[in-house]
Amino acid sequence: MPYVNIKITPEGATAEKKAELISGVTQLLARTLGKNPETTHVVIDVVETESWGLGGLPVDEYRRAKSGGG
Repeated sequence: MPYVNIKITPEGATAEKKAELISGVTQLLARTLGKNPETTHVVIDVVETESWGLGGLPVDEYRRAKSGGG
């Protein structure tokens, strides 16, 4: 019974894109490891950028710094 937890920021995370991720991950596990899609769990957590840190900074600040805008 595989359990996959995907954490993403909200940009572009439409219901359709999330469904595509769920389907794709489920198919990948079935194809590569022979896991049963009926017992494969995929959970997507959408994390706001102010709650996600990277390189010691909130994601928005990190992105600005990397793009030269900070």
